[in-house]
Amino acid sequence: MKIALIAALSLISTATWALPRAPFNAFEVQAPTTKSNAALTAYDFEGIIKLDNCSGSLIQFNGMPDTAKAIVMTNGHCIQKPGGFLAPGEVWVNRPVSRRMKVFDKKMKLTDIMATKILFATMTNTDVAYYEMNNTYEEIFAKTAVRPFALDTTRPIAGSQIDIISGYWDKGYSCNIDGFVFRIKEDAWTWNDSIRYTSTCDTIGGTSGSPIIARGERRVVGVNNTSNESGGRCTMNNPCEVRENGEVIATKGVRYGQQTFNVYTCLTMDFKFDLKIRGCELPR
Repeated sequence: MKIALIAALSLISTATWALPRAPFNAFEVQAPTTKSNAALTAYDFEGIIKLDNCSGSLIQFNGMPDTAKAIVMTNGHCIQKPGGFLAPGEVWVNRPVSRRMKVFDKKMKLTDIMATKILFATMTNTDVAYYEMNNTYEEIFAKTAVRPFALDTTRPIAGSQIDIISGYWDKGYSCNIDGFVFRIKEDAWTWNDSIRYTSTCDTIGGTSGSPIIARGERRVVGVNNTSNESGGRCTMNNPCEVRENGEVIATKGVRYGQQTFNVYTCLTMDFKFDLKIRGCELPR
């Protein structure tokens, strides 16, 4: 384990911090951290998900019963598609999977849970994936005392205080929503109406898929996904902002997330994904 940790640390020094995969398998290597116990307990990890390559959150759609199969949200670029990332225009719906995850409780104890289906995943217009687990919310609570986060139904507000909590790194960040970006372009992918953070949310590789949480609440308003690492313009690891007038801006160190409230435009009354629903805002 010591050798593996040294190898992981050497990778961290050269790793890129946007779409490329995180620097080590989080199930095999314990994440090194400089956070004190006091700093960690400033964040509520209950319901935060550790993936081997990313972060995520146990979320519940508004009105969804506790008897329903639980849902985990992360990024579309975290789903481990064989051969690479989802292509522009590619959408996965109701695909069987078998993927191990770990969920934190309030004391930061980790428990294994298993995903059996990708309900929805894409990197087009947004960067999000929803997994269905093999247990219900009730069953997970009975085993772990973990409650899900509520996925907000409304658009977040600029200036709002937020926390971004990473299960991969066992780490939290606090900042504000700096504003919204008409379009982000990174290599072949584009994302619309993205969230931009103020500078104290200096997220790194492995924080992909972390929930954007309304400060002091158990309400998720978005999902963390990328950052401009070296100041490049619209390339991999260097997303740029495209304004409505076509102006392009790229700024080193700026971090972004994607909004998630629009998922409700594509859900049936029994919380199934139906991309043919009139007014559905997700790609299909």
